[in-house]
Amino acid sequence: MTVADQTPGEPRKMRTSVKGPLMFSAFFAVLAFVAVLIFASGGSAKAPRFDLAFTGAGIAFIVSLVVAAMLSMSHKENADHLGKGSGVNLSSKRPGHGGPAAPDDQAETPDAGR
Repeated sequence: MTVADQTPGEPRKMRTSVKGPLMFSAFFAVLAFVAVLIFASGGSAKAPRFDLAFTGAGIAFIVSLVVAAMLSMSHKENADHLGKGSGVNLSSKRPGHGGPAAPDDQAETPDAGR
């Protein structure tokens, strides 16, 4: 389902809405804020560096939002025929299909001795 296929007034899926990437980015922004606030001050005796913490949080928010948006835009649904069992190994229950052949099943070829 694409964004164009959705009806107005209906809630969107998490993949097509903006909530998912925003929550993802907000989480990493808070994580970067706390990490930079703790590690940039240089110890408990010095004043916390809120300027660096806000800068780190902003950078983490923007970078993770761009990455999440690029990943959600590159998502493509598989074609319907791919899930119907048309692959090489259709079933692991049938021996001899897709696995190594038994020695008596192999046909001799002229270059088999090489």
